[in-house]
Amino acid sequence: MNEDTVVNDLADCTAFQRDLLWALSHDDTHNGRSLKTELDDYYGEDLDHGRLTQTLDALVESDLIAKRTHHKRTAEYRLTEHGRRALSARQAWQAGHRGDTTSEEHS
Repeated sequence: MNEDTVVNDLADCTAFQRDLLWALSHDDTHNGRSLKTELDDYYGEDLDHGRLTQTLDALVESDLIAKRTHHKRTAEYRLTEHGRRALSARQAWQAGHRGDTTSEEHS
């Protein structure tokens, strides 16, 4: 899998999916409740739990995150290696496309 493919994996994601990946990148694991709380705070509104669950399931299907059941009830989520590479490639792509001017333009 080349770097362009990895970047495209996140290009096909919604902003909400990328926000979830970003939230997961800061800790090893999260449960659905902690992710919801973090994103509720970020968005400044109470997010729909069903939307969160569907989005997490889609990211699991895309192999960007992994899910495991903890204590037979609580689902825990973490980035997969593929998800980490995709997020890192996306950040590098964004850093290269910030519209910075070069010294040649000011000559």
